[in-house]
Amino acid sequence: MIKIINKSISTKYHILFWGMYFTFNVIRWGSYFDDYWYSIKSNLVEFPLHILIVYFNVYFLFPRFILRKKHKMYIFLLLLSLVILYVIRTGLIYVLVTENIWPEAESTQQAFTFNHLVAVILGELYVVALATSIKITIDWTSARKRFENMQELQLETELEFLKTQIQPHFFFNTLNNLYALTLEKSKIAPEVVLKLSEIMEYILYEAKEPKIRLFNEIKYVQNYIDLEKLRYGDQAKVDISIVGDIESNSVPPLLFLPFIENCFKHGARNNNHLSVKIEFKKMPNERLLFTVTNNFNMFSNKVKGHGIGNKNVERRLQLLFDKEYELETSSKDQQFKVELSIPLY
Repeated sequence: MIKIINKSISTKYHILFWGMYFTFNVIRWGSYFDDYWYSIKSNLVEFPLHILIVYFNVYFLFPRFILRKKHKMYIFLLLLSLVILYVIRTGLIYVLVTENIWPEAESTQQAFTFNHLVAVILGELYVVALATSIKITIDWTSARKRFENMQELQLETELEFLKTQIQPHFFFNTLNNLYALTLEKSKIAPEVVLKLSEIMEYILYEAKEPKIRLFNEIKYVQNYIDLEKLRYGDQAKVDISIVGDIESNSVPPLLFLPFIENCFKHGARNNNHLSVKIEFKKMPNERLLFTVTNNFNMFSNKVKGHGIGNKNVERRLQLLFDKEYELETSSKDQQFKVELSIPLY
């Protein structure tokens, strides 16, 4: 099952970011001035203001104005915020740390001058841009992941829906036939019930998984064929063969039945005799070649394309294998042939 995760950044990552950035700044400016105590004091004053302006931008200004394309208002409010922050920062530094509010300048500078204002604002913009870039990157990555998860969930839902459409009419016909057999008190009625129960168990429980052992899928196909043979009696002749060791391989469930079902649905129409040949062949490149051939009357069978190219089958193959499958159908001498090549799991 795909879980859609939509979480904000954990508090511990906020603490980690600001802790690392604070340590970096203390070491940087302490080394620059050769005065680590001054660097610690000045950063203790400045960092709460850094955090305040960053979160004000990230969680208020940016979503309220940039995402709504109100760029002029965003620039105005951001600059106004930076000016207010400058006044507060300069005052706190002057009162709590040092009267030399710009020690890195080449000469002694006074507070509230244009150069000092520009220098402080540019420094704050650097912090704001760095933190906002990180937040935008995380949000974009998270949104992309959610989108991919939603796509995958949609594909899974569509696959499940397609699986439920595979053979409802088969169960309906089988139950009708079973009803007729019970009225006639036929001896084969218990065998039909047993085969039908095995098929229903397979669909209800085993076929829920995204992949299943190929051996079990073939067993399911065989149960279906046995039921159809009970229905058609001597009119139907079915040969099924397995080439290669398939014990260790898996395939998506309920994949082959629509092709075999079409053999009985269309091949038996107006035919006194139905012949079906089925082969599961494991290829050397870890692929499976599934082949089914049946006879049909080209003059009486009016189903276009023999019913094989229906949207359900094609859509399932596309969703399951994308471009990694090959499906070919051919009709010659009143023989209809389907060849399907898929990768094995």
